[in-house]
Amino acid sequence: MSNSAYPPGSESSPVRRRRFRPVRVLTAGVFALAGLIFFTSFNTAKGTNIRTDASLLKLSDLVHERSRKNGELEESNGALRKDVEALAQRDDGSTKADDDRLASLEKRAGTKKLKGEAITVTLNDAPPDATAKLPGYPEPQPDYLVIHQQDLQAVVNAMWQGGAEGIQVMDQRLISTSAVRCVGNTLILQGRVYSPPYTITAVGDPGKLRKALTASPAIQNYMVYVNVYGLGWKVEDNGPVTLPGYSGTVDLHYAKPVE
Repeated sequence: MSNSAYPPGSESSPVRRRRFRPVRVLTAGVFALAGLIFFTSFNTAKGTNIRTDASLLKLSDLVHERSRKNGELEESNGALRKDVEALAQRDDGSTKADDDRLASLEKRAGTKKLKGEAITVTLNDAPPDATAKLPGYPEPQPDYLVIHQQDLQAVVNAMWQGGAEGIQVMDQRLISTSAVRCVGNTLILQGRVYSPPYTITAVGDPGKLRKALTASPAIQNYMVYVNVYGLGWKVEDNGPVTLPGYSGTVDLHYAKPVE
């Protein structure tokens, strides 16, 4: 017999308490989160298609614009430096020996023009549809078909080892603080951005420079990809050339006198 004062099914029986169900709370939370995501997406898009690469294109345009601006600032800085040097030489109280020593240091620092016999190495990406030209090699991955930072560094290092008096990468003179860096398949050098093909010109003994390029293990490895997958490689004798002096700023953290 029931202990309740009201029989089951009676119209006067009290309403039963509903049991707490976590599933219902979880479902409500999911719908609330979805609504928040939709609102955030709408607010971000503001009527545009956020699935396109437009933002990446804008970033690329910004990088190239900054690169162009840096080039203009370098030219302006170079002109101002010439004015400062001309004013300093009017009556600086130095002797001829002092002037000769200063000129020698400026030449070694890369801030003055350099004329002499030179060779130029050109590196370029392989065709996007390249296939293995020799048997026994795998079909190329995308990474095999582009110029990498270590490829450019290998050429620059070999040229220094071959006795280069000065080196120019693209249209910029290298100095002791220059760093050859790549992001993807683009070169970033001293605040400016370049795309392949890449040119590296060195003033020095052409025979010794060529010999150093041939002897470099890193370049020997690169030549495998040239022969198998078609990466670009060209070495040319330029005859007498004049490399520009470095005209950018120099930010040194540590330095010691040249002996």
